[in-house]
Amino acid sequence: MNFASIRLITDDIKRLVCFYEQVTGIAPTWYTEDFAEFVTPGCTLAIGSTRTLMLFGGDIARPAANQSAIIEFRVNDVDETFGIIEDIVKSTLVQEPTTMPWGNRSLLFRDPDGNLVNFFAPVTAEATRKLDG
Repeated sequence: MNFASIRLITDDIKRLVCFYEQVTGIAPTWYTEDFAEFVTPGCTLAIGSTRTLMLFGGDIARPAANQSAIIEFRVNDVDETFGIIEDIVKSTLVQEPTTMPWGNRSLLFRDPDGNLVNFFAPVTAEATRKLDG
C-alpha cells in the first residue's frame, strides 16, 4: 500500500489553491474548475470544491472544519522558508520556527480555511536518519 494523497474540501477553491501555490512554490494542476492537485515527490495535496462532494453522495465532508489533522511539508530550511512566506502567513501564524524535542525544526500556521500547516526540516542526525531512511 502507498499513501498517495490528502484532499481538502473547500467553499473557496480559488483562494485555497492560490494560497498553497504561494506558500509551496508549486504550480497546481487544475483538472476542472472544482479540482486541483499539488504533486510532490512524497504525496499529493488535492483540493476540491464542495461541489465535488455530490460525486460521493452529498454531505460527507465539511469545509473549514478540521480540528485534528496537520498538513505537513518537508522543506530544506525552515527559517529560510519562513523568511520567504512570512508576509503570507503572518496573520495565521501559530508558531514561529522552533526546534521540536524529536529533532525537527517546525513552522506552524493555518491556511485560509483554518487547517493547520507545518513546514518542517530535520535538524538532528537522528531525525535526519529517521526521515531519510
